[in-house]
Amino acid sequence: MSNEIDLGLEEREQEPFQEPPSYSGWQAAIARYFMFDYYHTGFRTEILAGLTTFMTMAYILVVNPLILSDAIFLNEPRDLFSELVIATAVSSAIGTLIMALLAKYPFALAPGMGINAFFAYSVVLGLGIDWRLALACVFVEGIIFILLTVTDIRRHLITAVPDVIKVATGVGIGLFLAYIGLSGAVETGGAGLIVADEVTKTSFGSFRQPATILATVGIFLTAFLMLRRIKGALLWGIIGTALLGWVFGVAAPPSGFLAAPVFPADLFGVAITGLAGLNAANFFDFLAALLVFLFVDMFDTIGTLAGVGKQAGYIGEDGELPRANQALTADAIATTAGAVLGTSSVTTYVESAAGISEGGRTGFTAVVVALLFVVALFLSPVFEAIPAFATAPALLIVGVLMMMSVVHIKWNDLTEAIPAFLTIFFIPLGFSIAEGLSAGLIAYPILKTFQGRSNEVPAVTWILALIFVTRYIFMTLRFG
Repeated sequence: MSNEIDLGLEEREQEPFQEPPSYSGWQAAIARYFMFDYYHTGFRTEILAGLTTFMTMAYILVVNPLILSDAIFLNEPRDLFSELVIATAVSSAIGTLIMALLAKYPFALAPGMGINAFFAYSVVLGLGIDWRLALACVFVEGIIFILLTVTDIRRHLITAVPDVIKVATGVGIGLFLAYIGLSGAVETGGAGLIVADEVTKTSFGSFRQPATILATVGIFLTAFLMLRRIKGALLWGIIGTALLGWVFGVAAPPSGFLAAPVFPADLFGVAITGLAGLNAANFFDFLAALLVFLFVDMFDTIGTLAGVGKQAGYIGEDGELPRANQALTADAIATTAGAVLGTSSVTTYVESAAGISEGGRTGFTAVVVALLFVVALFLSPVFEAIPAFATAPALLIVGVLMMMSVVHIKWNDLTEAIPAFLTIFFIPLGFSIAEGLSAGLIAYPILKTFQGRSNEVPAVTWILALIFVTRYIFMTLRFG
């Protein structure tokens, strides 16, 4: 869910419209269902758009399993990597296909960047919640999201978190992702650009480490591809860095290229059975994680739909996105299905606008993306051999793109600047998205009240703040 496509989308040269050809048989049926005539598009355009969207977001097939592998494993990290690749690809295919057929939009879905880091590093490793129960938390979130989508309750929840905290959370997540990517230990295949230090807490890494050198080369390679507006720059950056690692013997090359998908037996259905691990001791942590999953997923989805929908021309002067409920329903179902398969929340990807910039306007673009995710299932040996340092450039660039929204914060208004800064500050340095969001939500209503502007704070925002305060009290009493 990066903002990669914000670069250069508006500069796309407009081509004169050419009347699409007449179709017959199954082609005609597809063209009618997706309203090709209405959107002035055709199969060639939609297929090219689908390929473009997939290329810009396929990095998730590498990054998501690597991030989740730090938390989801049986005996040691990455022992379920292959199953996580399958879970990532299948959940992405399911969500994107539902979006295509139900909402008929060219939007693709996949496990969200940022929320997967929250799942692994804040919920499982930070709070100590078993990964099976954490998947159950995502499953419950998906069910709630479905219920909220078919009711008017979601409107009140959306207004509960102030816009400034939403923006700050995105910025903080971007910094968090960059920090995770750059600080991976070289002993485990990480970039090692940021290392632990007993005196200064952290310090810059050493270029005596081959992995650190290759990660740095990969950053400049990916930046070059981004600046040259190469489609799929993040993916090509990962592949290029991995190839260098294989060629120079820094990482072991893949043992093969094709393999039959393995059913994720250790992951499938655990989200349902994992609820048995919920008890009085972890209930408040479970609730806090559930709220963060719910709000981040909801706000990320709504923001993406609004931004990409505006770029594509779906949103008119009334500001409404047609078939918005269908799009939100597709996203909610995808999250629920993804949890059952064994991955964190699935969300709509803003990279979908890359395909839109190529002329994609209907759900058939999303159908193409879904099919490509299925094809990727047979390439799991390649993804498994990609070292962690090869993903560092992508995480850094995603962090840069997510940082761009910091300009929307009103820094001259301290009642908004302080909560925003606390949110941004504590997410990467506290190594927890939950702590950053908590700090911002608690500070916001208090500071507004201090300045006599309590009328700007909705009652639901106070309720959320009190929930997070209650969690801190509980954690203090529990751990001392």
